[in-house]
Amino acid sequence: MIYTPATARSAADSEALRNKPSGPLDVSAEARELLTGLLAAPWGQISPSVYETGRLVALAPWLAGHPERVEFLCGTQGSDGAWPGPDGYALVPTLSATEALLGILIGEPQRGTPTDRLVTSVHKGLDACHRLLSTLGGDALPDTPAIELIVPALTAALNEHLDRLPDPTPPGLAAWRGRARLPLPPGVDASLLAGLRARLAGPTDVPLKLLHSLEILGGAGRVRVGHTGTVGASPAATAAWLAAERRDPAGMNYLETVVATHGGPVPSVIPITMFERSWVLSGLHHAGLNPAGLDAATTGRLLDELSAALGPAGASGGTGLPPDADTTSVVLLTLAQLGRRPDVDCLWNFQADDHFCVWPGERTTSPTANAHVLETLGHHLTHRVTAPERYTAAVRSVADWLSQRQRPDGSWSDKWHASPYYATACCALALHRYGGRAGTAAVDRAIDFVMSTQDSGGGWGRWGATAEETGYALQVLLVAAPGRGDAQAARGYRYLRATYGQRADPPLWHDKDLYLPAAVVRGGVLAALALASGNPAVAGEG
Repeated sequence: MIYTPATARSAADSEALRNKPSGPLDVSAEARELLTGLLAAPWGQISPSVYETGRLVALAPWLAGHPERVEFLCGTQGSDGAWPGPDGYALVPTLSATEALLGILIGEPQRGTPTDRLVTSVHKGLDACHRLLSTLGGDALPDTPAIELIVPALTAALNEHLDRLPDPTPPGLAAWRGRARLPLPPGVDASLLAGLRARLAGPTDVPLKLLHSLEILGGAGRVRVGHTGTVGASPAATAAWLAAERRDPAGMNYLETVVATHGGPVPSVIPITMFERSWVLSGLHHAGLNPAGLDAATTGRLLDELSAALGPAGASGGTGLPPDADTTSVVLLTLAQLGRRPDVDCLWNFQADDHFCVWPGERTTSPTANAHVLETLGHHLTHRVTAPERYTAAVRSVADWLSQRQRPDGSWSDKWHASPYYATACCALALHRYGGRAGTAAVDRAIDFVMSTQDSGGGWGRWGATAEETGYALQVLLVAAPGRGDAQAARGYRYLRATYGQRADPPLWHDKDLYLPAAVVRGGVLAALALASGNPAVAGEG
């Protein structure tokens, strides 16, 4: 999805406000439909990924949907030669798409895609790669999964392709013959990638946390594939493993299912079953939209599946991913909120001194995961007092840790999301509920941040207002600042009502490139709408 400039988005939002639907929005009906959709798409509702689709073009040209993937790459390229993503987020998808299309030109041109179109895309893509690699320092790169491996790997692959340009060279690429090759950004080197590849060259089990990026590591190492056939919940990683291990029926079925679902292009992470279901159910419950009251049968099935996914090691976001503290805490919280009695002791697997790690050995910590842990432990203390000293100490420690990681402007940032509004909502609301006096000052600063960053149209957003980010901002005001933020919440509610369902938000969630978990985002927006509509001071002005 292409990012719309903020100015263009503001004009579109103004038009939507002028054409505000006259009838009331039935938030409960929308939420029921959302719950039904979770069962209808059990692997999750996720936007296609340029990065992942490019890797499939390069690794699996034999897989059904190859022409559609090539067309997707050519059709989503921006006028500046880069692929979607603001700021440094454009680098990874641009490297992947350019490398895949250049590989086609060097090998066998894709039938049905005119060679001159491929040449134009590759030429513009190479220029964009050179521009991005030359201007982005290592500290300007987004903290997306495996970026420290992906950038040197794909830069090297592109340079190897350029060394193999045929003679005669296609006219549009003649300038690249003998030209200086693509550089690595300052502060980025290939030593970590080389070390990991060497480590996996022998008969070694691939660590679980590396499976999701196996395509960058060459598909080497021993891998245990689950019943769904996925390696690391990644189409690209699965394709790389299949290339190394020959054809595997379960792996082939996984790839073919994902390709058929998305019409050729593929998302970067699938399935995301437990992540999607727990975030949606917990978010609706927090907003007073009791999922069991909306649809008892569907909610019961979803809760049964969440319970089954929870084990002594915790829960993972989806099959093929390792257990993590983020998903584990939200699954535990969801089950507890909706009447189940889960054993929360599996959370201690992730305790690390004064905070919780997403998984052992992580490169960067996650404030939002710790906010979810705080919510879970705080809820447990409030409703089921078990081992109170240990839980009380952990709640106090995590609350202090979160407060210390607040940015000077009152926001938080996080490795799972590009927007400060997601991280700020997670952290501020957790501290509001369970941070005690120590969290009060941090919550006040977060409210100030939200109130000072609303745009003229009533929305919020890092690169321009979006429904998703406006929903997070509204939740902060409506839950943590009742009365104080009502006037701004009313303007935000008008914006959200007017734009609901009008257009898809841009992808803001971090995987190997940005993605949109549509059901999770819709659930967050509906939660904000439910909170606002239940507040007469806000809805009355809307």
